[in-house]
Amino acid sequence: MTLELGGRGGDNGSVNDRADNPAIVWSGRTLTYADLDAAVEQWPHLPVHDASALELPEALICVFAAARQGSAVRVEDPATRPDRAEGPSPDAFLLVATSGSTGRPKPLERTAASWVDSFPEFTGITDIRPTDSVLITGPLHATMHLFAAVHALWLGACVTDDPAEATAVHAVPAVLRDTVCRMPGARVAVAAGAGLDLAAAQTISAMGVRLVEYYGSAELSLVAARVTGEHAALRLLRDVEARTEDGYLVVRSPYSALGTTGWCGVGDLAELSGRELLVHGRGDAAINVGGTTVVAEDVERILTALDGVRAAAAIGSPHAVLGETVSAVIELDGSRDLDRIRADARSIMTKEALPRRWTVVQQLPRTSSGKIARKALL
Repeated sequence: MTLELGGRGGDNGSVNDRADNPAIVWSGRTLTYADLDAAVEQWPHLPVHDASALELPEALICVFAAARQGSAVRVEDPATRPDRAEGPSPDAFLLVATSGSTGRPKPLERTAASWVDSFPEFTGITDIRPTDSVLITGPLHATMHLFAAVHALWLGACVTDDPAEATAVHAVPAVLRDTVCRMPGARVAVAAGAGLDLAAAQTISAMGVRLVEYYGSAELSLVAARVTGEHAALRLLRDVEARTEDGYLVVRSPYSALGTTGWCGVGDLAELSGRELLVHGRGDAAINVGGTTVVAEDVERILTALDGVRAAAAIGSPHAVLGETVSAVIELDGSRDLDRIRADARSIMTKEALPRRWTVVQQLPRTSSGKIARKALL
């Protein structure tokens, strides 16, 4: 399967069938599929393109032009470009990077097929349609946003930055709830990049929006997904295999980046039951409290679900007797004070997971994709 504009075929038709339909509506500018196709065709031919510093419409033109030309394209954060010692591999299409939420971004290469081959199943899970306008909520160098935009244009949908016109959205959980509330026509919400907290899930589902959560990584792409209300747990995609080794998730997938063939681990603690997956979070974010392993993401999910907490980060602090204890850094929404939040936490959390130290900040440090940059708090 190749990457083309609206080129899935079958019921989806082709780009010619939707020539006058909007493909990109961005900053008040509209490109139809005919405009976009012409721009892709006219894009200069280069062995390696660089879309990193381009505005979104031009960046997506560049990406689809590279696919049509059989070239590679860099889509990286201009401020923190990963080191690339050599030119791209012969099969490389996308030159991207990890998010950097646990350190410096790592360079990755992937083929077009490693994304496009997952698009039909992803479309079925999300129920995103060619008639949808898909809101992009972050920069394209964050691969979840690039994936969302490329999938939308492959499908024949519209990519937009206007919540008032959007019917579908991809976002990290920290921004998803507020974003959906600004979308009067919201039909589908896709959460990725971090675990979805219960409060956000309940709010969005109560609005009658189809809420999809997926787990993946820049290295592995899609691994598992679930539709809230239909499935209690994430389910592995059809062609993805997984197992755990010493509690860590290891995956074998046709959607992996180049160089990650075979079984690949990305450092996440997880549990498997058949093809159902429960992800606890990064192993390097595990906090050893007197011999008990507390996973930072589990603490963060509990804290974020408390009334009055907008966002939370959990880190380990050295302790002379226990080795480590949990410290919480939180953003408040102004509806409740810290004492009440701490009391709520004490009533539901184990003594090992309960934060011993609390710090309130106006804004937690985040990566450009919206994930909490936990290393910046250490």
